[in-house]
Amino acid sequence: MPPAAARVKHFPSCDTKFSEYTPCEDAERSLKFDREMLVYRERHCPEDDDVLSCRIPAPFGYKTPFRWPESRDSVWYANVPHKHLTVEKAGQNWVRFEGDRFKFPGGGTMFPRGANSYIDDIGKLINLRDGSIRTAIDTGCGVASWGAYLLSRNILTVSFAPRDTHEAQVQFALERGVPALIGVLASIRLPYPSRAFDMAHCSRCLIPWGKNDGLYLIEVDRILRPGGYWIFSGPPINWESRWKGWDRTPKDLEAEQNEIESVARSLCWKKLVQKDDIAIWQKPTNHIHCKLNRKVFKKPQLCQSPNPDKAWYTKLEKCLTPLPEVENLKETAGGQLAKWPVRLNAIPPRIISGSLEGVTNETFSKDSELWKTRILHYKSLDYQLAERGRYRNLLDMNSYLGGFAAALVDDPVWVMNVVPVEAQIDTLGVVYQRGLIGTYQNWCEAMSTYPRTYDFIHADSIFSLYKDRCEVEDIVLEMDRILRPQGSVIIRDDVDVLLNVKNILDGVEWESRLVDHEDGPLVRQKLLIATKQYWTSPAVNEQEQQALNPTS
Repeated sequence: MPPAAARVKHFPSCDTKFSEYTPCEDAERSLKFDREMLVYRERHCPEDDDVLSCRIPAPFGYKTPFRWPESRDSVWYANVPHKHLTVEKAGQNWVRFEGDRFKFPGGGTMFPRGANSYIDDIGKLINLRDGSIRTAIDTGCGVASWGAYLLSRNILTVSFAPRDTHEAQVQFALERGVPALIGVLASIRLPYPSRAFDMAHCSRCLIPWGKNDGLYLIEVDRILRPGGYWIFSGPPINWESRWKGWDRTPKDLEAEQNEIESVARSLCWKKLVQKDDIAIWQKPTNHIHCKLNRKVFKKPQLCQSPNPDKAWYTKLEKCLTPLPEVENLKETAGGQLAKWPVRLNAIPPRIISGSLEGVTNETFSKDSELWKTRILHYKSLDYQLAERGRYRNLLDMNSYLGGFAAALVDDPVWVMNVVPVEAQIDTLGVVYQRGLIGTYQNWCEAMSTYPRTYDFIHADSIFSLYKDRCEVEDIVLEMDRILRPQGSVIIRDDVDVLLNVKNILDGVEWESRLVDHEDGPLVRQKLLIATKQYWTSPAVNEQEQQALNPTS
């Protein structure tokens, strides 16, 4: 029998052209799909025989990103070598190219004075400071400056935009250290549970809100918590003052606004305020009145489908997601959320209600304490995780109740909490009720994100969960794609599973070591600590090298 080293399967590097490869959002493959309702921009993953079995290279000259908060305003050109946006959005203060880096002044199409000033304007209309608003979603986010500047107000935003003509929007956001995913409102639900977000936002996001019987606003309603806000700026808001600059007729803009207002009323939303370029609506705290007025509003009728949280390749429906039943008008459907930061450790209403089988108040409290202990142990094993500011973008591949992320809340990091579609219990609603963010994912497929998104990946029992579902090497190659050079992972699993995983990590040339469980060597579950090595595409020629390092 050959020694273990000889049995390691080595995975070559992919061609340089794949340095920004997003398998399920491939521009060429997307052209085969329907353009109606932007179906072609949705997730379309490669067939088995098209899946790459190679390691995605970083571009030549790639550097470790700036540390937060400097990264909010500066990104290395070599890491995202695209100047397209600096030309196309030159007048809107989105992004500038300076020497060997991009600078992000915080501007946007509808906030030329900067995102901070724009958020201040919103803060004069609704309370952004009392902890009642903690989670937000930004649809069609540009380079995610809105989400970036909300972070200083303790508001955590999931920003998304399609992989489209505005090259590298989401990639810029992630390089800046801001939570973001590739995504689009098209024909399927967004990958979030119902009642997830305190606030949704669209600033000239080019989504036809009033069309298709209000289908896209109906989806925003599904993911907004009771009493949550929808904030809208850009055409047609304030059309009376702005129509000339928008190159559209007043009649056309007025009709569009009337359509949106009509859909919002049919969802029982209340328009709180419209001031200058910003309009804000609020979702009701329960559906007592809304059910009664279905006689007035013939559509949307209330959905009959049993699971409003089902959101992985689930078709959008033109029906209103009913809120949980309440006894009286003043009650908040599904239970009142605590304000941030109390919300993080308060028992989430979804657990109090008993809606998650086998998850009790005691389960939640024990899990929270367990992860505080485990994070301390992790930091003793991985000096980079322990070094404050070394990491920024973290991924938890199997987050359960969000205990890993909650234990890191005082570190300058954010965590994308994934609840696998195959998990025994869907706990993503609990993660959001804690004031954390996350998404659904099937780990037999690629994530909707760019290569080199995450500085650190945590994988608790992932390989056991996917045993017999897909190949270990496919999951490892996806981890390799989305992890930054010199980033690290901690994998928890059964020792036999980890020995197999370690073999594959050797094949992708990661440094790894197996260590005992924090409770000692007699526990079958072990920890695999690994670091991805630094390597990049070769420089093709001197001219290209100069282009990637303009100041050298």
